[in-house]
Amino acid sequence: MNIKTIITIIIALIVSMILIIIVPQTRETTPKSVYRVYLAGKSVGLIKDKSSLDEYIDKEQQTLKEKYDADKVYAPEDLEIVKDVTYSDNISTTKEIYNKIKDIEPFTIKGYKITISGIDTTNEQGKTTKGKDQTIYVLDKQVFEDAMDRTIRSFVNSDSYDKYINNEQKEIESGETGTIIENIYIENKITVKETNIPSDETIYENSDDLSKYLLFGTLNEQQKYTVQRGDTISDVSFNNKLSNEEFLIANPEFTDANNLLYEGQSVTISIIKPQFRLVEIDHQVTTQDIPYETETRYDNTQYSTYEETIQEGVVGSQLVTSKVQKVNGQVESAVIDNNATKVLKEPIKRIVVKGTKQRGSSGGVNSGLSSNTRIEGYWLWPTRTPYYISSPYAYRWGTLHDGMDIAGAGYGSPIYASNNGIVVASSYKWDNGEYIVINHNNGYYTMYAHLADRYVSVGQEVSQGDTIGAMGQSGFATGVHLHFGLWRGFPYSSGSSSLNPMSLF
Repeated sequence: MNIKTIITIIIALIVSMILIIIVPQTRETTPKSVYRVYLAGKSVGLIKDKSSLDEYIDKEQQTLKEKYDADKVYAPEDLEIVKDVTYSDNISTTKEIYNKIKDIEPFTIKGYKITISGIDTTNEQGKTTKGKDQTIYVLDKQVFEDAMDRTIRSFVNSDSYDKYINNEQKEIESGETGTIIENIYIENKITVKETNIPSDETIYENSDDLSKYLLFGTLNEQQKYTVQRGDTISDVSFNNKLSNEEFLIANPEFTDANNLLYEGQSVTISIIKPQFRLVEIDHQVTTQDIPYETETRYDNTQYSTYEETIQEGVVGSQLVTSKVQKVNGQVESAVIDNNATKVLKEPIKRIVVKGTKQRGSSGGVNSGLSSNTRIEGYWLWPTRTPYYISSPYAYRWGTLHDGMDIAGAGYGSPIYASNNGIVVASSYKWDNGEYIVINHNNGYYTMYAHLADRYVSVGQEVSQGDTIGAMGQSGFATGVHLHFGLWRGFPYSSGSSSLNPMSLF
C-alpha cells in the first residue's frame, strides 16, 4: 500500500469520526418552544403547556373550592408564565411545578378588592396623621353593599334613611318641629375592583361579619356588660367610656337613651371604630327654652345673708331652625338660622332682693356639693340664645369631653360670665385657643375656650352677665363654638376635677 493510499484512508477515518461526533450534537441543538414559570420574580422551572398548570391547580385545590363555594381556583397572585425558547431537555412536569409553588404562595379565587381611602386626621396636640387605606375582600359585591347599608343605618335612623333615599321626606309645617335629611355621603373615596384574591387574606362571605368590621374595626368578640339593678343607659355608657350615641350604635336594639334596661341583660360596651366617615347634614326645627334673667335688687337695711324672691322667673320657649352636620352619628357642627327663629312664649324675669349690710361670697353657691349633685344658685347661660349643644359633657371615642360645646350663636357673638368672680386666666393655648377661666370664690371655676377674642384680663372682677369674650374657632376646634367647662379647682391642676356644666342650669 503506497503512501498516497494510506493518507487517503487516514483522512477518511478522521472525516467519519468527525461526522459521528457532529451529527448527534446537531440533533440536540434544535430549539424548543416552552413556557418559563416565575414566582415572585424568580424562575421555578419550564413547562411545555401553559394551560395545563392552571387546570392542575384547579383540580388539586378542591378543598379551597368547597370552602368558598368557588367555581375555580387560580394560580398565586405573583405567578407569571412567559413563553420561552430553550435548547435544554430539562423540562418539568406540571405536577413538579405545582409541588414547587403550593407551599410558597397562596392560590387565588375570583372576587372583589375594595379600597376605602384613608383621611388625614389631626389630634389634640396638632399632629397630623396620614390616613390609612383599608382593603376589604369579598366574593360577591352584594355582601359589601349590604354591609355598608347596615352600617349606615347604625348611624342614621332607619326610617328617616329610607325616606331620604326614596325621596319621600315631607316638608316641616310652619310652627311644627322635625328633621329633614338634606344630604348623606361617605367622605372617603371607595373603589371596587374585580381581581384574584389570595386565599390567605380575610375574605368576607357575609354582610354580618363585614358590617361588624366596618363598625368596630375588628372581628374579635365584642366586650359585654351585664346590667345591674338600677342601671340606666347613660350610667352604663359613661362608666364604660361611651357616649349615649355610641352605646345606641353598638346596641341597635335600643332606640333612645331613655329606654329601660333590666337586671341581667347583656349589652355591648366596646368602643366603636368606624372604618369610614359618614357625613349627614340635617335641617332641624326644634323647640328650645328661653332662659329667664334674674334681676337682683339690693336693700341696705338688710344684712348680706338676707335674700328674698319677690317674683318667680318663668322660662320662655322658641322654635329654632338649625343646619346640623354629623359625622358617624356625632354632631360636628351646627349653624342656627336666626332669621327663622320664632318666639313662642316670652320669658318672665326673676326678681331677687338681697341685703347689703355685709358683703357675702360671690355667686350664692353652696361649695360643699358632691360631683353628682345639681349645683344650686343663679347661673347664667354663657351664650346668647338660640343655641345648639353640639357636644355634651360625655365620652367621645373613649375620651372624656370635659365640658360642653355650645354652637349656633355665630362667630363673634357675645360670651357672658356665668356668675360673679375673678378672672384667673386670660390667655392662648394651642388646644383651647383663646380662653378665659373665672374663679367664683367658692371652689368652682368656669372655663370659656375657642374664643375669637377676649375682653377681660387676669385679676379683673366680673359680674354675672358681663361680656367677657366673643365666640370663635381658635385652637383645636371643628366649627364655631364655645367650649364651656365647669371645674372644682383650677382646670387641669393637680387635684382638680371636671363636672357636667349642665348641673348649673
